[in-house]
Amino acid sequence: MPHPVPRYLAEGPRVAIRHFALEDGPEFTARTRESKDLHRPWLFPPDTEEAYASYAGRLIKDPTKAGFLVCARDGGGIAGYININNIVRGGFQCGALGYGAFVHAAGRGLMREGLDLVVGHAFGPLGLHRLEINAQPGNTASIALARGAGFRLEGFSPAMIHIDGAWRDHERWALTAEMRASG
Repeated sequence: MPHPVPRYLAEGPRVAIRHFALEDGPEFTARTRESKDLHRPWLFPPDTEEAYASYAGRLIKDPTKAGFLVCARDGGGIAGYININNIVRGGFQCGALGYGAFVHAAGRGLMREGLDLVVGHAFGPLGLHRLEINAQPGNTASIALARGAGFRLEGFSPAMIHIDGAWRDHERWALTAEMRASG
């Protein structure tokens, strides 16, 4: 029996966003396995249902995280995901974005549209003021997505994040609510 589809938080012409649900495990992990060559060496999303349950559970329960699935409205299923991690409230009102497309949706502009919806949700209902993206310098697709969404390059951090067994350099990109409003 199919599981009920959670309500969309925002919709665009080609995609909609919604929160992760535990019932998405089979599709998400199948898409991850199909996309392994696209993701490596940048991303390591969960590729088993057990790993997905742990990953999605953190996104669902942890108030310092918000996870969004980018869903193709043409019946193409889950196109990718965008997470806001390390949400800090108070005077900062900031979160760090992480994202990944699945191979069947890559290069079609679906993640760009999904990112725009997530940014609108972050600066609207979530009440955040600033979003940051940290991308490895060689990850040209991630950097192009950040730039295309209006994020500005703010700096370079050597050995910033431990990924795939090593400390990796990252470019720091950011967008504020005021930048989006004026852009």
